[in-house]
Amino acid sequence: DSHNGGSNKVAKLDKHRSLTIIVPSELTSKESKKFRKDERRKARAQGISDDKITFVSKNRSINANNNSDTRKTNKNSTDPENEEHTDNNNNNNINKPKKSFPRINDLLNQHAQQQQQLQLRKHRLSNSTSSNIPSALKQKYIAIDCEMVGIGPTSTKSALARASAVDYDGNILLDTFVRVPERVTDFRTSVSGVRPKDISVKNVNAMDPEEVRNKIGKLLLGKILVGHALKNDLDALMITHPRGDMRDTARYKPFMRATGRSGGKLRPRKLRDLVWEELGKRIQVEGESHSSVDDARASMELFRCVRERWEKELEGKGGGGRRRKTAKKKESIK
Repeated sequence: DSHNGGSNKVAKLDKHRSLTIIVPSELTSKESKKFRKDERRKARAQGISDDKITFVSKNRSINANNNSDTRKTNKNSTDPENEEHTDNNNNNNINKPKKSFPRINDLLNQHAQQQQQLQLRKHRLSNSTSSNIPSALKQKYIAIDCEMVGIGPTSTKSALARASAVDYDGNILLDTFVRVPERVTDFRTSVSGVRPKDISVKNVNAMDPEEVRNKIGKLLLGKILVGHALKNDLDALMITHPRGDMRDTARYKPFMRATGRSGGKLRPRKLRDLVWEELGKRIQVEGESHSSVDDARASMELFRCVRERWEKELEGKGGGGRRRKTAKKKESIK
């Protein structure tokens, strides 16, 4: 053992020229670092290389000695309580669940399912192509989507800020920003993509709400309206449309999902999730603004995938909502 300058460190030098240095426990981390550096320098001066130097904290050395004594005592002890404690530890180790890893067969099956879903998406897209559909039939369908901004003191009330309409093939029929007559308290730019200058009175390319309402109304006259959560868009436009002439992908049952483990009430799903699952496309990417044109096109593309089945279902039900109600009223009158 060696003592340098009355410090609490202890150094042990064995025949293999290895050195164990005990670091005083009262040193701060900065002081401990300096202590090790100084001791290495002294050891090098004695011809000892760095790989032969071991630093041990004073508390750790004391605890190690205590643990060693405890192990010896337990080894020599025949106390049944100690034996029971050892058995319990062994049982705990045995009962500890092992970390599970996926099996190669599971990974292969998962890959096969992904490939099958990809082929299904391609098949749906090929069926949704409009090359074999008569142009007169295409002209029956129009999809719309709107972007809103927040107004009022709490910004919970919405006002129309952008309106878009596309045809069956996704060609733009109308896409315009809308001037908001009231004071906007939340532009919702991160979601809506609407900036103050877009709906400013000075923007000559923007339209007044009444003008947009008239244009959309003329486009939808005698047409079948396609969209996702159409109630929100129609409320923003402040217009109505015959229920039997609406194809809302948020309300189409095969696109909806039951809540709860054992089923339950069907709930609408997000357009983003539907488009990814059914078409394999990404829209409304997190961190990017929404585009009413992209959303309208996505709704129309979803509808094209199931158009034939959807229309047949409506024909089997007698043409849909409002028309069925009208027929029931006529029967009751008779």
